[in-house]
Amino acid sequence: MSSILNIQQIMKLIPHRYPFLLIDKIISIESGIKAVALKNVTVNENFFVGHFPIKPVMPGVLIIEAMAQAAAVFLIHDTKAEMNNKLIYFTSIENAKFRKPVEPGDTMIIEVSKIQSRSSMWKIKGEVRVNDTLVTEAIVSAVLVDVEDK
Repeated sequence: MSSILNIQQIMKLIPHRYPFLLIDKIISIESGIKAVALKNVTVNENFFVGHFPIKPVMPGVLIIEAMAQAAAVFLIHDTKAEMNNKLIYFTSIENAKFRKPVEPGDTMIIEVSKIQSRSSMWKIKGEVRVNDTLVTEAIVSAVLVDVEDK
């Protein structure tokens, strides 16, 4: 079954905030299978000031971060985890490939799908497309951890 999550709903699920919240909405979720997120990339993004002034390109590490945030929303939504005093930490990135640059004006469609899960650990395949062209792909692993009160 598909769901749609807006930015306010996303912010209830993950702790990321401006300038590090890198997904705008979830456009579909197939429970246990995959989720699809959207990110509108604008020239107003703070990272474009220095990356690169003559030819703005979204840093690859931030494309992977957007993928990880989409995966986190998918995992929380899918497992219905109670997130009080918990965080999802990403533990590895495998086979990352950056095929084309992402530029201001692009809309990234981020698809994350579950490869496997065991207890509080997951392995997720992510693909990012712009205009139906694959621009980035990677496999990320994550773990749900308790945050210690200090």
